[in-house]
Amino acid sequence: MKPTKMRNKMIYRASYKTKSRQLGSALSKDLHKKYGKRSVRVVEGDSITILRGEFKGVDGKISEVSTEKSSVAIEGVKKEKTKGDKFDVFIHTSNLLVTSLNTSDKWRIAKLEGKDPTNLPKETPKAAEETAQDTSKKEESQKTDTKETKVEKEPQKKEDEN
Repeated sequence: MKPTKMRNKMIYRASYKTKSRQLGSALSKDLHKKYGKRSVRVVEGDSITILRGEFKGVDGKISEVSTEKSSVAIEGVKKEKTKGDKFDVFIHTSNLLVTSLNTSDKWRIAKLEGKDPTNLPKETPKAAEETAQDTSKKEESQKTDTKETKVEKEPQKKEDEN
């Protein structure tokens, strides 16, 4: 296949799946050692450092991912129009270095660690509610325990003063 055809296929006529796969950024040295991977697909909430361009050296969190542009918007990175309005600057993902990951997606972390994400324990909504209720009950009991100990200590101090 001619290079021009290949380039057009990968850039201009790419499917959403292919475009999404192209949203990768390099991992920092620490994350590279931890996960054994050099790059990862960026998602909202990842902390990054900009390596190239006008905003080189800026750290921030990803606020928006654009698969159409193959780039991301970063919190705190804005340009100003002549009228004073500010707008987000989209930076290509190849110019970024991921310094910390958004760990809310357990599937993504399992894939990074090399585990099979299909074997993850499934949490049903009822089980999640029960665990939330259990933790709230424990917190309430701890709060009442601390109040009781404070009440017990105060009269002892008054008796020592008399």
